Amino acid sequence: MLGGGQLEFAKPRSGTVFSQAPAMRGDMNTRHSVFWGLALLSLALPWLATAQVASPTIEQRLQRVEDQLAIGRVLVDYSARQDARDYAGYVALFAKNGEWVSGKNVYRGRESILKMLLDLYGSPPPGYVNADSYHIATNFQIDVEGDRATARSRHLLVMRGPKGEPTPALAGRYEDELIREDGQWRILRRVDYPIMPSPQEWMQFIRERKAGAQ
Repeated sequence: MLGGGQLEFAKPRSGTVFSQAPAMRGDMNTRHSVFWGLALLSLALPWLATAQVASPTIEQRLQRVEDQLAIGRVLVDYSARQDARDYAGYVALFAKNGEWVSGKNVYRGRESILKMLLDLYGSPPPGYVNADSYHIATNFQIDVEGDRATARSRHLLVMRGPKGEPTPALAGRYEDELIREDGQWRILRRVDYPIMPSPQEWMQFIRERKAGAQ
């Protein structure tokens, strides 16, 4: 108010905005802390949920490794028994209702697969030793899920050349489904994908080879 030529300012009363400012700043800081805390918690929850999932036990991890090794042995034995013309051992690698597939050709069951081998190679003579060809199986990718598994691999057929030299003749890949049957891993379905030469070129080679052997 004005009086006596002097200018006086009214003193702020208790409870005005000036006295409330520190308390308001404190409330805002608390709210910011709560907000960022909740934000960080929301980001951490998925990680926490993942971390809480039980890790495989040492027994489960060991079983998976043993299964992968057993399946790898099946893939190697497939080539070895085919090269040795061990037809009984070859078909035993398949499940009871196993399939061998290449293009439109489907052989289902062990008897059908055995017939395929006989049609392809004929009956081997006693004491047969294969000195003309062998298969190489490589690049195994094996995934196990309980009593089922899938496998992908590459194969290469090497044959005796005109001067006795090893000559690559056929390259391709296999796509396999496997099953644990009677405690053993067996092929439930094998799909053969010839790559070089093409399926048509390879069948022409087979026909010419059989014709020349007659």
